[in-house]
Amino acid sequence: MDTNRKNRVSRLLQKDLGEILQLAGRDWFPGAMITVTKVYVTSDLSIARTYLSIFGKDANEVLKQVENRNKEIRRQLGIRVKNQLRQVPELRFHIDDSLDYIENIEKLLK
Repeated sequence: MDTNRKNRVSRLLQKDLGEILQLAGRDWFPGAMITVTKVYVTSDLSIARTYLSIFGKDANEVLKQVENRNKEIRRQLGIRVKNQLRQVPELRFHIDDSLDYIENIEKLLK
């Protein structure tokens, strides 16, 4: 699979998932702000590993709520990307802890 195609699909999914979680997330996850930081797509475009940065509430609790709404999120994503992709990839959500890691490194350097 062409890496340019994978990169374009990853960016498309990141943008659309971010919009979905921003608009519908107000009702689904009150008090939490969710940001899609990175999306990695497998070479056959069947699985999208999505990394979320969660603020305002317990990240693990919100991640469980996001996983419970996985089918609904995937359906809305399918509506948005129906002209660009034949098949909507399976979504797998993970917590992005890179900001915590950076903060810890800065603390150690001081």
